[in-house]
Amino acid sequence: MGQVSPALESRALPAGPEAFPRLRTPCLRSTLPGQGGLTLIEILILLGVIATLSTISLLVYQDVTERARVTRAVADIATLQSEISTFEATNLRLPNDLSEIGRATFLDPWGSPYQYLNFSLGVGQPRKDHSLHPLNSDYDLYSKGEDGATATPLTAQVSRDDVIRANDGQFIGLASQY
Repeated sequence: MGQVSPALESRALPAGPEAFPRLRTPCLRSTLPGQGGLTLIEILILLGVIATLSTISLLVYQDVTERARVTRAVADIATLQSEISTFEATNLRLPNDLSEIGRATFLDPWGSPYQYLNFSLGVGQPRKDHSLHPLNSDYDLYSKGEDGATATPLTAQVSRDDVIRANDGQFIGLASQY
């Protein structure tokens, strides 16, 4: 039993890594000298580039989203203005508030109710332009904008993001652009 036949000996597998050539894992490194994997500095630079691109894309997305909200508010105010005109033509007076045209719960794109002020009621202060002249002669209609704050003059910082109706409906847009 101690001896192996010459026929079996030629079939014996070699010992060591050469015994299983297919089972060896390929080396992830380059075989060229000095061409190893990524260094820590290269990985940090790559992460920095990815972070910069992510920040830029997030800022662009926020800007596009905000412009879409302003566009929607402009369209909403134009719709409200049309509904107020229809009410006025039918009833020969302006509505006292937005509930008279069925829009008491109508919210702007930032989740706040639209502001309506009928001057004939003598309640509230009309919005004023840069020269402190009233924006409208009949009524004010506006959204408080992203920050949800406003002031009577458009020159106030909190009023710059408001979406306003001015010149008796000839202008509807951002207060900062009026």
